[in-house]
Amino acid sequence: MKYLTICLSIISINTFSFSQKTKNEVDSLRIEHLKELKSPEAKVLDEEEIADFKGLDYYDFDATYQLVATFKKDKGKKFEMPTSTERKPVYRRYGYVYFELAGQKCTLEVYQNLELKKDKKFKDYLFIPFRDKTSTFATYGGGRYLDAKITKGKTILLDFNLAYNPYCAYSYRYSCPIPPVVNTLKVKIEAGEKTPIGH
Repeated sequence: MKYLTICLSIISINTFSFSQKTKNEVDSLRIEHLKELKSPEAKVLDEEEIADFKGLDYYDFDATYQLVATFKKDKGKKFEMPTSTERKPVYRRYGYVYFELAGQKCTLEVYQNLELKKDKKFKDYLFIPFRDKTSTFATYGGGRYLDAKITKGKTILLDFNLAYNPYCAYSYRYSCPIPPVVNTLKVKIEAGEKTPIGH
């Protein structure tokens, strides 16, 4: 079985716009994401998967999950990130984000895909895979993802309303990065995408 690979699963609808989103903008992104999954032309899902697809589920938009986090650049060594298959794409830690949520101080590592950065369109792209207290209960057990953009400043916007599932949440045919253990949060992130309906 030849697995399809996945680096970015929301890139076509997020288009690297990292400014703070309104509820209407987030709702529009979610509608476009659903259209993409159900589109035979997009080929995210095959015909059988589209026929079996029961829909997406999300937390309601919540502005309290739009956080201005402290960003610290701290490049690490190259490493092979585990995925849901034998594929091991090469990443490096680019830095850390620090924020407070539900009274708890939280830290997430931020990563850069070394193959993807060769593409001019994605040279500023950063990847934040994570798990939290909702994982396997209300949200996908394999974790969720956030996109970010390289910043020269000391802060970065994290909008967990845009937290999304890897394609592995919808199809076994994909190979998706597994969030490193260090990116397991001890709080509930009750924002963004939930487990797909019927899963």
